[in-house]
Amino acid sequence: MKFSIERTTLLGAVNQAQSVVERRNTIPILANVLIEAEGDSVSFRATDLDIDVVDKAVARIERGGATTVNAVTLHEIARKLPDGALVQLADDGTSGRLKVEAGKSRFALATMPKDDFPIMASSEYTTNFTAKAQVLRRLFDKSKFAISTEETRYYLNGVYFHTADSEAGRVLRAVATDGHRLARVDTVLSEGAEGMPGVIVPRKAVGELLKLLDDDDADIAVSVSDTKIRFATLAVTLTSKVIDGTFPDYARVIPTDSTRRLEVDAGAFAKAVDRVATISSERSRAVKLQMEEDRLILSVDAPENGNAEEELAVAYSDEKLEIGFNAKYLLEIAAQADRENAVFLFNSAGEPTLMREVNDTSAIYVVMPMRV
Repeated sequence: MKFSIERTTLLGAVNQAQSVVERRNTIPILANVLIEAEGDSVSFRATDLDIDVVDKAVARIERGGATTVNAVTLHEIARKLPDGALVQLADDGTSGRLKVEAGKSRFALATMPKDDFPIMASSEYTTNFTAKAQVLRRLFDKSKFAISTEETRYYLNGVYFHTADSEAGRVLRAVATDGHRLARVDTVLSEGAEGMPGVIVPRKAVGELLKLLDDDDADIAVSVSDTKIRFATLAVTLTSKVIDGTFPDYARVIPTDSTRRLEVDAGAFAKAVDRVATISSERSRAVKLQMEEDRLILSVDAPENGNAEEELAVAYSDEKLEIGFNAKYLLEIAAQADRENAVFLFNSAGEPTLMREVNDTSAIYVVMPMRV
């Protein structure tokens, strides 16, 4: 195998691969990237046995072939080479070394046989459709903060991606929750997505997917089966196993008949929460909200540090209410607002609170209160 490739192209292709690789693993080959050169392109494949990513790049192939080399090492070399450099990679198949040359730089990297590299089994995808990158990014980016990190509730360790009925009709929906907060984000149902099996996309796969979605106008081919999900652009294909579990009935915790409504500038609210939370104890990070006629008072009382209070002008005309929340949860939810104003809907100090953007119900967020 022997080919030449632009340094920037090489870096981009290897970057996605090396991020999939687990830094610590007991199977040495999983630290490697499989490089396959054929025709006028070269592919870089990496896997952790749950996620498989293939990035194809244009290159000048002098001799086709394949080998595997440490993904992180190759990425670091590509990252440190000068901009505009032409990189030549060569493997004669007998020395056990991949030669990497650029200008006056020379490297010889240890390789492992390509036959040892595990290829994820193909799947019979029951649903295939196409969606714009910006549509998928909104779904996953706005829901990922609520993914649970509690391994014992493994079925919450991802985003539940499915079709559903909404006020606007049938939609493509992403939901994530950790039991303390919940994010539900909808978009128009893509042609061909009807009948898609609901799947739980793992946290790591969501992170890798978001790296593919930087071009708003790019078309992403989505394929779904009961066990796998695949996202593909012209250059990159990301395949992931889905979490084998049942996502809970999230609709039960979404308030539908809230009696109190607060409208507030989302940016000003987030900054005020952040300021008063400065003195709260790390363990609870509790912030109290006191609402009365067009006033919101945010306060923190931390005996070991002191107390803080800030008042905001808001739109509120219901009965006086005091309610407490984890400051981190409030900040994460407020950060999801794209429009200037956010609407909070309350019932009582002990019931879940719902947040959305004014009259937009395509993205709603629920947060559980806490005692203060």
